[in-house]
Amino acid sequence: MGNILSKIIDFVGFEHVRTKQIVKHIGWAFIFKIGTIISNFLLVPLTINYLDTENYGVWLTLSSFIMWFSIFDIGLGHGLRNKFAEAKAKENYQDAQALVSTAYYTIACISICMMVIFFVVNNYIKWSTVFNTSVELDKTLDILLPVVFVFFAIQLIVKLITTIYQANQNHSIDNKIQFFTQILSLFAIWILTKSNESSLLIFGSIFSAIPVIILIVLNTYAFNSEFKNFKPRFRLASKKYLKDITGIGFNFFIVQIAALVLFSTDNFIITNLFSPEEVVPYNIAYKYFSILLMVFAIVTTPYWSSFTDAFARKDTNWIENSVKTLMKIWLFVPIGLGLMLFLSDWFYELWVGDKIIIPLQLSLAMALFVAIMTFNMIYVNFINGVGKIRLQLYTSVLTMFLNIPLSMFFGRYLEWGTTGVILATCFCLGYTLPLWPMQYKKIINGTAVGVWNK
Repeated sequence: MGNILSKIIDFVGFEHVRTKQIVKHIGWAFIFKIGTIISNFLLVPLTINYLDTENYGVWLTLSSFIMWFSIFDIGLGHGLRNKFAEAKAKENYQDAQALVSTAYYTIACISICMMVIFFVVNNYIKWSTVFNTSVELDKTLDILLPVVFVFFAIQLIVKLITTIYQANQNHSIDNKIQFFTQILSLFAIWILTKSNESSLLIFGSIFSAIPVIILIVLNTYAFNSEFKNFKPRFRLASKKYLKDITGIGFNFFIVQIAALVLFSTDNFIITNLFSPEEVVPYNIAYKYFSILLMVFAIVTTPYWSSFTDAFARKDTNWIENSVKTLMKIWLFVPIGLGLMLFLSDWFYELWVGDKIIIPLQLSLAMALFVAIMTFNMIYVNFINGVGKIRLQLYTSVLTMFLNIPLSMFFGRYLEWGTTGVILATCFCLGYTLPLWPMQYKKIINGTAVGVWNK
């Protein structure tokens, strides 16, 4: 048994301290992710039992609507993640504290401005019309929307602590927070079900407050223990450090918008090209194959900040070994996709019955999408980690404008249906496949110039 374990460790390369740290957090991430999924599974029926179908639908739509405002951090979180990791790796602790202070101050200003604008605009919006619900919910929504938005704006600020943990190579922090948020939410809804009244206002207020409370507690703990020397002080915030963060942060902001357009418009495109009914098989296939996507993301995402740390320390050997390790792991992705394709008809029938038919070509297209996405993750995490994302910015903007017309061309003109929509996404992601390994090689070899090195 010991020899087998040694061979596995040698195969994937777990001997480096930095790698062991990553593996540890990948393990924690899997444990907390499983716990989150189970909690969410239990939460849904309890919530439906407490709220009626209309109110639950309103809450889901409302929370999705509010989350769109998360892009207004203008990429500061990603900028702080890279710059804090670099400063800490070089032992520039004063700079690290100033970067944290500047990020907190800037996000606080953005959040306050967002709240002021929201409260002004709120007076002119009829929310029951926006959410296509009964007028009886007007008063509830008029109170609930400001409450939810205020908690969201506060969350934008206090969520920066997770960025600092990630930059410090505590890669499973997001999964831990999601888990504890779900557990507290589960407990809260269980308490609410013991009452005789159903209230969307109470439900929404509690569920908006829970993640904020958890993050405030985490901020208090972190800045009085592990990150005591990096506690934000507004006197340390300055334009110099803001420029450092926003220089790369704004590029991340554009990439985030492009990704949002690319990955959140397919349902809208399918509804308008075909019918709302066609969205159902598309989403079932997507959710099935995205299981593998989620697993691979848990494995690769922790490398982002570790690549930042290693690059700042000029530890290119570790970077190269890590990329080779990830490529070895990726070889299991096509095998897994082949197995999922083989079992897809059986799984679909077990999951949703025989009323919804998912064509084989749609499943094949989804498998191709996952294969491309997972391969890109390996190199994009390195590129994001070292902050050389100008090329990614250009390709993301091009992709954003290509996706919708290409989806229309493949889906309607070529009559490929919903399969054409995901194939358009595959094309938009696929043409960049050779670019990321090329950029990685150029950066590692020190030959990157121009857009390859920005």
